[in-house]
Amino acid sequence: MPAAAAPDPHIPVLIGSLIAAVSPVSGVWLDGTFGAGGYTRALLAAGADKVVAVDRDPLAFQMAAAWAGDYGDRIEMVEGVFSKLDQYGSDLDGVVLDLGVSSMQLDLAERGFSFMRDGPLDMRMSQDGPSAADLCNAADEGELADIIYLYGEERASRRIAKAIVAARPLTTTGQLAKVVEGCLPRAKPGQSHPATRTFQALRIAVNNEYGELAEGLMAAERALKPGGQLAVVTFHSVEDRMVKRFLQARSGNVANANRYAPETAQVVPAFRVEKRKAIGPDAQELADNPRSRSAKLRVAIRTDAPAEDIDPASLGMPMKKGAR
Repeated sequence: MPAAAAPDPHIPVLIGSLIAAVSPVSGVWLDGTFGAGGYTRALLAAGADKVVAVDRDPLAFQMAAAWAGDYGDRIEMVEGVFSKLDQYGSDLDGVVLDLGVSSMQLDLAERGFSFMRDGPLDMRMSQDGPSAADLCNAADEGELADIIYLYGEERASRRIAKAIVAARPLTTTGQLAKVVEGCLPRAKPGQSHPATRTFQALRIAVNNEYGELAEGLMAAERALKPGGQLAVVTFHSVEDRMVKRFLQARSGNVANANRYAPETAQVVPAFRVEKRKAIGPDAQELADNPRSRSAKLRVAIRTDAPAEDIDPASLGMPMKKGAR
């Protein structure tokens, strides 16, 4: 048995529900969003022989150095994006994806993800490529408005984009948060910070999160063996809609929207979905971990049908003008 590991910097969301949904756990799994390692350790404790731990953030593996060696060759760490997970493993017994930004990234001011901590306006999960500051200072007003509206579902996107352009150059999270706050009413007790949606939108754009998700779901289909399980935890409506539509499309559960239209070609199901309704947090988890309030878990089982790619636009992925 491995030695006791250092405590997580955050509580893995829906971890108990996930392990219960995919049990019994055995064989080789791939954790496409390794983060602080909570899901990887839970899978190993539940019976996985090995976990391929993938993350685009080098910091994840630096933090894991203190405890990962206790598991020997049961953990294989890969720095990469989960959209290419089929390059890191094949014939897998399971794939787990925990989407969004991790607490370890939010808690470090120098990473620039949080409006609560002033730091460089960065937001890059991989720590390379164009940053949020580059986007805010170079994109035209229309593109910024599209990003904030489509990725953040922010109704005041045009007003905010205009204010960002007028305030350039922006270099810190504090500056951006102040600009957004100046465009919106003060939050009432219990409401989220006015900059929440704008920060979410910029983070998604900087890291191509929706494109990564669409490609990652298709990569998981290619990498899983028959009987292998796909488990995805989402944190907002667009992500969950994309996962739901993917599983509907690849399990043959897409209804014909128009009864007068020609019948669509019958899909050979690549997945079997036993619970069509997403699993959410129970009352105890909500009390223990408020971060779980918007989390949803969907699980599907791979069949022996050949893998096929699908059009990402069919998943309801928001598309900026000119992106089609």
